[in-house]
Formats: sequence, C-alpha cells, structure tokens
Amino acid sequence: MSSKKIDIRSLKKNELIKFLNDFNYEPYRAQQILSRVNSQQIDSFEKITNIPKDLIQLLDENFFLSNTLIHQFQKSSDLTFKFSIKLHDNLIIEAVLIPTEKRITACVSSQVGCSLDCNFCATSRLKRIRNLESYEIYDQIMLLNNESLKSFSKPISNIVFMGMGEPLLNYNNVIHSIDLITGNQGLGISKKKITLSTSGIFKMIKKMADDNVKFNLAISLHSGIEETRNKIMPFSKSFPLKKLIDSLEYWYLKTKIKITFEYLVWKDINDDFEHINALVKICKRIPSKVNLIEYNSINDERFISADQTWIDNYVNSLRENNIQVSVRRSRGKDIDAACGQLANKH
Repeated sequence: MSSKKIDIRSLKKNELIKFLNDFNYEPYRAQQILSRVNSQQIDSFEKITNIPKDLIQLLDENFFLSNTLIHQFQKSSDLTFKFSIKLHDNLIIEAVLIPTEKRITACVSSQVGCSLDCNFCATSRLKRIRNLESYEIYDQIMLLNNESLKSFSKPISNIVFMGMGEPLLNYNNVIHSIDLITGNQGLGISKKKITLSTSGIFKMIKKMADDNVKFNLAISLHSGIEETRNKIMPFSKSFPLKKLIDSLEYWYLKTKIKITFEYLVWKDINDDFEHINALVKICKRIPSKVNLIEYNSINDERFISADQTWIDNYVNSLRENNIQVSVRRSRGKDIDAACGQLANKH
C-alpha cells in the first residue's frame, strides 16, 4: 500500500482480499470487514469486534473510514424532503426523497456540482468539483433510506440517478454503488427499480449495454432536432444526436430494456409540430416511452413553460403513434427540490 491512507470502502472485495493476503490473513476476513463498514455507520475499525487486534492495527495504518452526514433538510408542502448531505471534506451535495402512495423514490447525486452546461438547469451552473466515490453514493442512499423509515415507516422502493451531476461521467463509482446498494449489505433492492438518467454520453451508453447492466435508462432529450438541442444543451455539440440514437438502438438490442425520454417543452423553443414530429420519429426507431416534465423556473427569461395546448399536442401526437407518454408534475418546487433546481442554495 502507498503511504497515503484511503477509505477502505473504495476497495472492491477482491482488492481487499489481495491486500489481506499479502499480510497472511484469510480471505474470509475481507467479508467480515466489509459487511461491518458497509451495513452499519461505524466510525472506527475498533468497532469491528470479530477480527483480531493486530488486524485492526493494520487497517488503522493503511485506511480510514469517512463520514457522510445529513447537514440540513427541508420539507415541502407535498411531503417531498430535500437533504443537504455533507461529505468528509465538507463539500455538500443534495438528494431528494419523493413519497407517493405506491412508492418512495430517492433522487440521488453522482457528482459534487455538474460537468455539463444545460442552460435550463440550476445544477449545471455549479462548477464540478469532484466525482462522488462509490461509498459516498451508497451512504447517501442509506441515509435517505433511514429517513424514509423514520418519516414514512417504509424503506425506499425506487432509486433515480437524477440529482446533481452526470452519472456516466462517474461511471465506475456509480456502477459499484449500485452493486453495493443492491447487495445483501445494502437494501437488497432490485436493479429494475433503479433508473440512471444521462444527458447522452453515447460511448458510455454502449459500455453499459456491453456490461449487461440490469437497471433502467432515461435520456434527458428535450429536442430531436440537433440545432435546438445544441442551443439548450451546448455540451451536446460533442455528442451528436445521430451517435446518441445509434447508442440507444445498441442499448436496446443488447439489453431489451425500454428507454425513457425525459422531455421539457418551452415556449418558442420546441413548442411546434416540427419538434413533435422529430420526437415521434426517434421514438419509432427505439422502443421507448416519453415523460413530459413540468419545467421548474430558474429565473432565466429564455426558458418559459409552453402553453398547455402544446403539451396536449405532444401527448396526442405520441399517442396517435402508439408511443407511451405521461406528463410528470414536479414535486418539491417550494423548496427548490424539483428537477433542475438542485443548486446548494442555503
């Protein structure tokens, strides 16, 4: 090991086994250690009572255990909770707990800040400071699950990676966190109850398909016309629509998992039949459904919600073409917890 200590939870089980083997400890010790540091919020290795003292000393010399804590929380009038979560280096991320009659959804972050520059999103105005480690994402979900049990007497049923950051620009840590949270030490939640939302990093979508992931995929699309999409999401100039659509066809071919397109409709931007037809054309190529999302203002005069007539036009056109569509009303707007509003305002 290097002289610089690392958080032990950044190691995968086989890596910890290899480290322990170098010091002549049996492989089963790795499971003993990981089950304690992952399933319970312990703050020191001394609290692992089923391993010998010399092993505790070895762990202390080479690793540390970081703390992830709820810093603040706000409760919306619709019972949505927004949490500010403090990481071990005092950086803050935000996460949201959304209860409905049938499910409790945790909306979680994957980066501190965001790597992208979507003009309509408050989070994108935050500088990306760093990626979250897999154990920090795991902790974030476990903290929200504890709050769900406390407030609603039910565990989290669904997880969406739709908080701060672009998950596919933190791929390895996001995938590892999903493995942790779906495992025995986590919530044991089915991967079918997890959705990863991306703005369209096509190379990583293909990698996910090749890696045979079992969770759902949502695409932040907002326009099926290249020129419009480049204006509202400038980074997408590096990720052309054609390559994105190709990667989604590849995804479905490999996984057989339907894609969800997330779509906002703005006045004088994409509220016309040209944009509706472009979306229909894409949906006909790829087995998919569309979530038309209510826009949440971030005080940018360029972006104003389209008239209800145009929302209806989208819905009618999609249904006429046998494309599944739903209109999603935002939750937690009064506490800036809705889509696109997470911006660490405290």
